[in-house]
Amino acid sequence: MKFAVVVFPGSNCDHDAYYAVRHVLGQDAVFVWHKDTSLQGADAVILPGGFAHGDYLRTGAIARFSPIMHEVKRFAEAGGPVLGICNGFQVLLEAGLLPGAMLRNRSVRFQCEHVVVKVEHTDTPFTVACRQGQLLRIPIAHGEGNYYAEPDVVEGLEKSRRVIFRYVTAVGAVTPDANPNGSVNNIAGLCSERRNVVGLMPHPERACELAVGSADGLVLLESVVTSVGQGAYAAAR
Repeated sequence: MKFAVVVFPGSNCDHDAYYAVRHVLGQDAVFVWHKDTSLQGADAVILPGGFAHGDYLRTGAIARFSPIMHEVKRFAEAGGPVLGICNGFQVLLEAGLLPGAMLRNRSVRFQCEHVVVKVEHTDTPFTVACRQGQLLRIPIAHGEGNYYAEPDVVEGLEKSRRVIFRYVTAVGAVTPDANPNGSVNNIAGLCSERRNVVGLMPHPERACELAVGSADGLVLLESVVTSVGQGAYAAAR
């Protein structure tokens, strides 16, 4: 399987994603520069974390105009699996591939810590290897991770089962104290209507080996390998 890791000026988790895919999972991976116009035949796309274009204007606001995003949109519209991590999630929101927006953290500080998220649904290419309700200990590192959408949009996301990850306590309780940034409904990650595009603020690629404190994030990448291996999403290439 082949992953495309999109690199914007200011991306700083691109090598983390590449390492997790290539050296932990043993899959093929290529870096794709933001000015490129091809995903090089990739089976899945990762928009990594960082500070694309210095986060000027708003996080992800400039990156959405990068030439490669036209191809990412085409790939997503064809049903291809796309994962946006942290800044990549912000880019997906700005590009209109996912609904809502990111605000400054409730603390008005950069939050860098491990959090616990609950897997709400397993019918996306990045959660098929998870158990519904599974708790994952994964790090966050962001200043604008406070997810917001209008109440009717949030209601629609909940009803359509598009909230995929939620911040919870160590025993799985949804509480204000478990919410590190103030996100509405403790939302940590979403999927698109077709469920093939997933964005989340925590960093699964930084939690793929026990040596770095947790290997809980590896299951997201294993999931998409399983999905593509079973023949799903092949038409998007």
